[in-house]
Amino acid sequence: MALDRRKFLKKSAATGAGVALAGAAAAPAAQAAEASADSAMGPGKHPKRYSLTVMGTTDLHGHVFNWDYFKDAEYSDKAGNAQGLARISTLVNQVREEKGRGNTLLLDAGDTIQGTPLTYYYAKVDPITAKGGPVHPMAQAMNAIGYDAAALGNHEFNYGIETLRKFEQQCDFPLLGANALDATTQRPAFAPYFIKEFRPHGAPPVKVAVLGLTNPGIAIWDKAYVQGKLTFPGLEEQAAKWVPKLRSMGADVVVVSAHSGTSGQSSYGDQLPYVEDAAANVARQVPGIDAILVGHAHLEIPELKVVNEQSGKTVVLSEPLCFAERLTLFDIELVFVKGRWEVESVSASLRNSNSVADDPAITKLLDDEHEKVVAYVNQVVGRATETLTTVEARYKDAPIIDLITKVQEDVVKAALAGTEYASLPVIAQASPFSRTSEIPAGDVTIRDLSGLYVYDNTLVAKLMTGAQVRAYLEYSAGYYVQTAPDAAVDVDKLTNAGGRPDYNYDYVSGLRYDIDVAQPVGSRIRNLTFDGAALDDAQQFVLAVNNYRANGGGAFPFVASAKELWSESTEIRTRIAEWVTAKGELDPKDFASVDWRLTRNGTPVF
Repeated sequence: MALDRRKFLKKSAATGAGVALAGAAAAPAAQAAEASADSAMGPGKHPKRYSLTVMGTTDLHGHVFNWDYFKDAEYSDKAGNAQGLARISTLVNQVREEKGRGNTLLLDAGDTIQGTPLTYYYAKVDPITAKGGPVHPMAQAMNAIGYDAAALGNHEFNYGIETLRKFEQQCDFPLLGANALDATTQRPAFAPYFIKEFRPHGAPPVKVAVLGLTNPGIAIWDKAYVQGKLTFPGLEEQAAKWVPKLRSMGADVVVVSAHSGTSGQSSYGDQLPYVEDAAANVARQVPGIDAILVGHAHLEIPELKVVNEQSGKTVVLSEPLCFAERLTLFDIELVFVKGRWEVESVSASLRNSNSVADDPAITKLLDDEHEKVVAYVNQVVGRATETLTTVEARYKDAPIIDLITKVQEDVVKAALAGTEYASLPVIAQASPFSRTSEIPAGDVTIRDLSGLYVYDNTLVAKLMTGAQVRAYLEYSAGYYVQTAPDAAVDVDKLTNAGGRPDYNYDYVSGLRYDIDVAQPVGSRIRNLTFDGAALDDAQQFVLAVNNYRANGGGAFPFVASAKELWSESTEIRTRIAEWVTAKGELDPKDFASVDWRLTRNGTPVF
């Protein structure tokens, strides 16, 4: 019976038919409670109430263990958080014991197969797509825990559609994406929804529908993989299409699993007509939804109530913290009225992974994969002459970031050799992704370099003019909080103006410039020179840029529309490892330069 269900789930996910039906028998504890309720009402009577718990995770990003592969140690942070699906499994088991397994549903809201060396290893080093290849560790863990469905995240597409489809085949649950459409037919390319029936003892079944929605930004961020193959319309319009269908199919409860935040904003500017973080919009605009599991934003939202503009009913949203640090619980109370089940109330809460131990069943299941990856990331590829760190990189030109730009410059120069663009100067961008990365003096390992460049970005060469580069730098300088010339400087309050994350602040190598933080946004770049002379606005440059930025991530001006001269699929972190391996020695004299500084009315801040 279970095997037949898995086959059906895989078939529906592949065809986009999108429906999976499963009866859930009540657990013994729950059956006893329901029998008690039955007898209290008298023989032959239906229980008038039913309690359902929907559990949810999101943005797991390859975290199975409470382990930091970049530090080669147990994960820890100042807040005392713990990570990993092994912890989530323990929490899920507790909830199933409390509520009765047959009264629970377990969902995820996307970004599953990218984010740690564990997931990188099984995408690139020992890929699941190889003939006779391994089963993805995230599929193994989520199957063992017993997930019912998962929405597609944007990072699911980072390794290409073939890898995603293989992962989909390996999962015993459907990957949902009602707004991931085939570019030719405009029909769903993945299962749009999942339906499960719960059977309260002695009462009609409760039908629960789960609609999965993913992020429109995929069309920008993974353009190289999806252009011409898949399209990603807005969450609001697709929810408005599917929720009435689910209700007409008899759904008593409708839950949305959305890989989309609640802010109503987008990081890609006006390149798409769709909102990136649209979950609250969906709740507000589309009637018929009871709860939304929120993802993508990496925020912790225990419970957010949004009133639907048409029905006046309250929709409950919750976002558990990323990396399997939290588990959302939606507790849904239903009452049987006039021959059908109605949702009486929904409440949401979070459980913390740091409150439990790892589930030994999960750690044992994936111990071999974990050890392989630990050995891989600890390979020595060179030696550093001194310690390099990102501690001050967001407000001082740090040699460790210059390493990234130097590697990108060298790769692009080699790629364009012999072309009509070979004589153009190559400049490069890089962001201070981490505030804690360190390459220690002495042996340099793959994990040291991976910790410096934590994303699976690839390299693109774009043709830009001096005027466009100037505008690019001005936009980037908006990362700093305007600070008066005589004000005390607190580095913890100097950056991230308007909530802009560190990964949306760029260094640009090959130029010299000051950023005057006493000035308003748009007029901060001063003394901008190239090759010792004031920058010529008409000068052409080749910008070596990561694919996220090249496709519009961060909404930097001009770069997304600029002419693309070259691109590749090899990760920038791999190029850094190759560069260090070829050199053998990591010496700042080979890559470091002071290209920029912060000033206030011309006086250096530091």
